[in-house]
Amino acid sequence: MSLTDLVIVTGMSGSGKATVLRAFEDLGFFCIDNLPVPLVPKFIEGIHVSGGEVERAALGIDIRAGERLRDLVRIIADVRQMQFRVSVLYLEARDDVLVRRFSETRRPHPLASDRSLNAAIRLERRRLRGIREFADATIDTSATSVHQVKALIMERFRSRPRSSSLNLHLLSFGYKHGIPLEADLIFDVRFLPNPFFVPGLRSLSGKNRRVVRHMVSFPETRQFMQRLADFVSYLVPFYIREGKSYLTIAIGCTGGRHRSVFVVEDLAKRLKSFKPSLKIRHRDEHR
Repeated sequence: MSLTDLVIVTGMSGSGKATVLRAFEDLGFFCIDNLPVPLVPKFIEGIHVSGGEVERAALGIDIRAGERLRDLVRIIADVRQMQFRVSVLYLEARDDVLVRRFSETRRPHPLASDRSLNAAIRLERRRLRGIREFADATIDTSATSVHQVKALIMERFRSRPRSSSLNLHLLSFGYKHGIPLEADLIFDVRFLPNPFFVPGLRSLSGKNRRVVRHMVSFPETRQFMQRLADFVSYLVPFYIREGKSYLTIAIGCTGGRHRSVFVVEDLAKRLKSFKPSLKIRHRDEHR
């Protein structure tokens, strides 16, 4: 079989699945949107029987599949027994963001025929709960532009090593801008000394040397960083054992500019053994 990678793109309506599929097309994936769930095995069988040239494929499957969507988890579990890599990518966004996007585009929600938009979004979220829990990676597009979403896909899927190693993503954010929905683990670092209130540091980032020197001058910061690195290093082997492909660790402070950025940068340096599978993103650094 020539197929080496199969990505199932799913998630909330209005979360950016069309953008993600276009990004996969740019990466050379063969893409199909709204493929009926029962046809997933037949699609794979067709590639196998024909001996075609498709090596990487991305399938968009979401709430439009109707009642057969409940079979998706079982089918994916069966497909994962085959000799190629299967990933489930779930796209997510906050309710208020989804409402705004549907209002701006004036497109109807797939479940809104006899209910309000808010009710349709809540119902879709309930119906997709099992798939979300089954997903290998979740991307929250609430605070990201189309270009940023595309860049995330390019970064994650452009070239992936054929191994059982875990792709570790460190994400800094500000609580005032909302909790990132894609996070597997969240650490609140608002207990650390805040450079925001130090003259001359407010306008700087947590990557700035002056901010770094200020942060490491406190013993609680140094102790916390060592314990956090030890804790993450302890956890990762268990996630690998469970077959998880991606682990997103979010670090949050108030605004996402100083403490969380510093912690992510420092943690990345301490987790040297995970490179090059370790990626960093500072969601709110420039807000």
